[in-house]
Amino acid sequence: MDGCPGSRMQDFRKKPEGAHDESGKRASQLAQWPIQLHLISPMAPYYQKADVLLSADCVAYAAGDFHKDYLKGKSIAIGCPKLDEGQDEYVEKIKSLIDDAKINTLTVMTMQVPCCAGLVATAEEALRSAKRKIPIKSIVLTLQGDVLSEEWVS
Repeated sequence: MDGCPGSRMQDFRKKPEGAHDESGKRASQLAQWPIQLHLISPMAPYYQKADVLLSADCVAYAAGDFHKDYLKGKSIAIGCPKLDEGQDEYVEKIKSLIDDAKINTLTVMTMQVPCCAGLVATAEEALRSAKRKIPIKSIVLTLQGDVLSEEWVS
């Protein structure tokens, strides 16, 4: 087996007929694996010309309807601007999503804590070094999961 099975690319976008949850539970909107920014491949098919959500790790725990309100219809990557090492690699991955995968939009979701703003700064740095220009939206959540701000930053 090559590498960690948890890092193997998996595309969930084409769910078999009847793959919805019969129990009445809301179905996951996760369309791919892996999702951690260090592990993703910008060349994966689910990133090609996609609308991408770049989320700080804590966001999904604060936003009660994260899947329904933010993840549905998007490809995702997650990271922590405070705890993750290799932030320069994040710039290169996001730049590759913009230039090589030709993503349509990038939505960056963060928490209201100061260190989280680093994820937006990383995305903006990647956009400045990219050949293509795309719109980037920043959504900042309060610690209770309410939207504190939502704005296009580029």
